[in-house]
Amino acid sequence: MAADPLDSLRLTLMQDVLPVGLAAVERVRKGGPQELIAAFDGSTPDPLAQLREEGETAATQVRDQLDRVSPGLGNPVMKVEVRDVNPEPAADPAHEADPAELQLRLAAVAERLTLLEQRLAAGGEAD
Repeated sequence: MAADPLDSLRLTLMQDVLPVGLAAVERVRKGGPQELIAAFDGSTPDPLAQLREEGETAATQVRDQLDRVSPGLGNPVMKVEVRDVNPEPAADPAHEADPAELQLRLAAVAERLTLLEQRLAAGGEAD
């Protein structure tokens, strides 16, 4: 299935450009242009990834608000291909569940749970 170029562009804008832009605006608002330039001073190997991380919370809020206006506007709906898949047969028929064995194991689990409850109750009385 070929991706629609406009959907790809919108996805890139919402997932990559929006967080970086919001982080840049926030840095300029807090400390002026010098604060934004400080992101590119070489102290981090990938300043755009750092800005994207800084702006992700605000971008999530913006995308959620856009989704309230029109579902799928802020968080683009991803197209998927759905098809039926035949279930695989059991790999080893000898390991199929035996109802009698299952009942025995469940009874053993129930016994251990009862024992655990008794020990917990006894420990609570000692306090």
